[in-house]
Amino acid sequence: MHQQTYRIYITSLLLTCSLATDAKTLLIDDFSTPDLSLWQTKEFKGKTQYQLISLDGNSVLQAHSVAAASGLYKELRFDLSKTPYLNWRWRIENKLGTLNEMEKSGDDYAARIYVVVSTGFFFWQTKALNYAWSSQNNPQASWPNAFAPNNAFMIPIRTKRDQVATWYVEKRNVYDELGQWLGNNKFSITGLAIMTDTDNSKGQATAYYDDIYFSSE
Repeated sequence: MHQQTYRIYITSLLLTCSLATDAKTLLIDDFSTPDLSLWQTKEFKGKTQYQLISLDGNSVLQAHSVAAASGLYKELRFDLSKTPYLNWRWRIENKLGTLNEMEKSGDDYAARIYVVVSTGFFFWQTKALNYAWSSQNNPQASWPNAFAPNNAFMIPIRTKRDQVATWYVEKRNVYDELGQWLGNNKFSITGLAIMTDTDNSKGQATAYYDDIYFSSE
């Protein structure tokens, strides 16, 4: 689909969104506003630079990391079972070296987006399902995160085989995949995060994110 045609289509679609629990589409961000005030910065080591830029005639989120790991986080509260599909588009400008992502030394990703849920009352009952751009050619289908194996789970959506400087549009049934990982559907969504990180491999990466929303189908 032509870039401008795609933009017109997605904009018209997102205009129908609502915060009501029965909404067919729930917009998280299309990065058309002039700032990132609705997002919180979460720093782990160093600071990835996030800024809004114009790319191909559209306003998008740029992430640039140099041996750093920080993310943007937005708090959310809605019925995930009614809008279970997470949709977004992203691209990377360079590939990381081939890393062992199941080890702490290789736990870096040029791009990733993850959904955070609560499975109980206490803060340590928070879980995160990560959709990642893997640096492997043929990564495993999924694996526990190297730093938080009991609380975070990695699913590679794109790999080293995919192209740089190319937009990819994604759709995942987060509700089902969370249920499969946790073994039940007793969870509630609490937030969504974006992160481009290179702190463990001491590398650098630039990525772009856009048009993040949940949908009923």
